[in-house]
Amino acid sequence: MPISLGLSRERLVTELAAMFPSAAAAEGEPTAAASQPLCGGRAAAVERLAAVDPTAYARTRNDVDGAVSRLSPWIRHGVLSLAEVRDTALRRAGPGEAEKFISELGWRDYWRRVQASAGDAILADLESPAALARPQQLDRMPLDVLTATTGLACIDAFVRRLHATGWLHNHERMWLSSWLVHVRGVRWQKGADWFLSHLLDGDPASNHLSWQWVAGTFSAKPYIFNRENLERFTRGAHCRGCDLLGHCDLEGDYDSLAARLFVAGADPRMTPGAVAPPKLRPAAPNRQSAAVRQPLVWITLDSISPMSPAAAAWPAAPRVFVVDESWLAEERPALKRLVFIWECLADLPGTELVVGDPAVVLPARAAALGCDGVTLTETPCPRVGRAVAAIGSSLPVRIEAWPRFCDASRVQDLGRFSRYWQKVKASALQPTAG
Repeated sequence: MPISLGLSRERLVTELAAMFPSAAAAEGEPTAAASQPLCGGRAAAVERLAAVDPTAYARTRNDVDGAVSRLSPWIRHGVLSLAEVRDTALRRAGPGEAEKFISELGWRDYWRRVQASAGDAILADLESPAALARPQQLDRMPLDVLTATTGLACIDAFVRRLHATGWLHNHERMWLSSWLVHVRGVRWQKGADWFLSHLLDGDPASNHLSWQWVAGTFSAKPYIFNRENLERFTRGAHCRGCDLLGHCDLEGDYDSLAARLFVAGADPRMTPGAVAPPKLRPAAPNRQSAAVRQPLVWITLDSISPMSPAAAAWPAAPRVFVVDESWLAEERPALKRLVFIWECLADLPGTELVVGDPAVVLPARAAALGCDGVTLTETPCPRVGRAVAAIGSSLPVRIEAWPRFCDASRVQDLGRFSRYWQKVKASALQPTAG
């Protein structure tokens, strides 16, 4: 792959746009990619981590201008581990004041465990919707949403920021997804795919399962919000001056909105095609310990860092990052996402970059480089799992584990976060041993 690591942001944008034209297809995308404020790589991650204030986070996290960490892009790509972030929070505030912050890390761990258990099933309804929607379900994103011309000041602002920066506050994500699914009637998968394309922290586990939580296909009830909720946590920033103030889709309390949006008294479980709640048991950790002496290190999307376990365990081994063609086709990453990934890869000089199918590329490169196996860092990604299975038919594969975030040995049911957190909270609030 001709694109070198360590280029300036401007040159990197230009070269990536030329190599991946579909990623730059959106109007203004190259400009957005060059100016988005978050930079990939360990140095930027450590600087951001140093600013984390767990006490202020617990107090203000619901406000869109609150003391949130914005660490998710680096966590998603394995530049920071959950254990490292948790340990930092405990040093700053102690278990009591840091608990809220750490519980949010717990959500990310939980989503990963659900994905490891359910695999590609997370791309469809895991349960029948908790409420039947009145609006007809759309299998496309509305043009006025994509162009931020809905007339709702809040929604248009969220869309512009998503496209420009690849990051939204969690409340903004929830509000935007709720409005799309429950008011506009967009199927949650279409919205989730749109988010996944643009978010710097785009991760099917956290992204798609969060959309299911909002939609009510993996939660006890759908999430809806009203103007009062929006104004409270944005200090009225969007509503002041909005042409639709007083007669928008968000007027009313939860009950009145629910009555307007959902079919009263209908039991989704009795409708044709109803999906039974899944029996989600934790998957056995895929930590193969094949004996390898000269491995090829596979750098995946979950481990783009020299600090990730496989890269750290074999620092002198050759490394390959494969831009999976099926990932490009399915997730359609925006240019700013590719820029962030390449900036993370700059911390791994000498890494070979290849576009192709990992199941084909990695055995061929291992043979060419005289390697006797492949090693990678554990990941719940089903796409990686399928490639590992294919590679393992001809080569030993060794999977290195992340530092432990929590003890999940007592978890028997991944059906709800509350049950999971009850089992793991005590261990998650303990620092990494040693």
